Amino acid sequence: MNPIQAARAAGQQIWLDNLSRSLINEGHLARHIEQGVAGVTTNPAIFHKAIAEGKDYRPALDTMRGENLSAEQRYERLVIEDVQRACDVIRPVFDASQGDAGYVSLEVSPALADDEAGTVAAARRLRAAVARDNLLVKIPATVAGIRAIETLTGEGLSLNVTLMFSLAHVDAVAGAYQRGLEALAARGGDVSKVRSVASVFLSRWETLVDKLLEDMGSDAALALRGKAGVALARQAYQRYLARFHGAGFAALTARGARPQSMLWASTGTKNPAYPDLMYVEPLIGPETVNTLPDATLAAFVDHGQVIGNSIGAEVEASAAHIAALGKLGIDLDVLGERLQQEGLAQFASAFGKLLELTA
Repeated sequence: MNPIQAARAAGQQIWLDNLSRSLINEGHLARHIEQGVAGVTTNPAIFHKAIAEGKDYRPALDTMRGENLSAEQRYERLVIEDVQRACDVIRPVFDASQGDAGYVSLEVSPALADDEAGTVAAARRLRAAVARDNLLVKIPATVAGIRAIETLTGEGLSLNVTLMFSLAHVDAVAGAYQRGLEALAARGGDVSKVRSVASVFLSRWETLVDKLLEDMGSDAALALRGKAGVALARQAYQRYLARFHGAGFAALTARGARPQSMLWASTGTKNPAYPDLMYVEPLIGPETVNTLPDATLAAFVDHGQVIGNSIGAEVEASAAHIAALGKLGIDLDVLGERLQQEGLAQFASAFGKLLELTA
């Protein structure tokens, strides 16, 4: 059993945080799936890199030059084809898991982050265009996005909620998902066909929190470095357990509803002084997902260790760590809003550069 398969045996799905036409054409995606990879996530930065560096897109772009299409329409035509093909490649995983795994994510335009109606319309349109049951439409956890999530879940759409950086985001997103399912159930809809994951970003926490701690410079502050991301994830998982395995969700569970899985994102270690699997090995456990960029996935296959339910370990210590940061004036909910805005700006920048390629 390789580490990907061992993680699955412990209840966690490993997804690939990458997609490109060459990844599909050259059989790399199929080989990842053979190893046990159970899903694929994408974002504007991933597609910018794929189209900028990939010769596979040139014939399609040349063909579209003669059509009266906007840069965004050209982009969508390219990536929808990639996502459809990826959905088809991983479809056997979806079927074998009865819809629990085997998904591919496609994000709405970052320009819609604060536009509830625009997000709802775009999600419906992308879902119809891809026309695959194993698509997750990706929506950011902004105020407008959370309202859209409730609406779309109520319509039976499966979603990947992205750019979550705090426990406040975790609670708000889970609440929107539950209310959406309740609305769907009230209309007689089939809640068992809805799948949702809530993506908490981790490595960016270390970059920001470590900088704040280093600026303080005290021994107490420096001793807290390198632990914020794992502490946040472990506490987020406790919130997940309390909500989705508690009495408040029991009626939906009885109707076949699935919990909204916690997904660990931004899991590539940014500080070379830290272990390369610091957001992987400590965060394995039941009903979770970890999406890994290529280098982190390769490292996990090469030397990853899976020791049972590591996400459930040191729960009190993770809470104490967050409390210790608070005593130093580091409020994770406040910083979460800052990180979300920075993340939105990065995705918007990548999307703008992407459209320059397809203009």
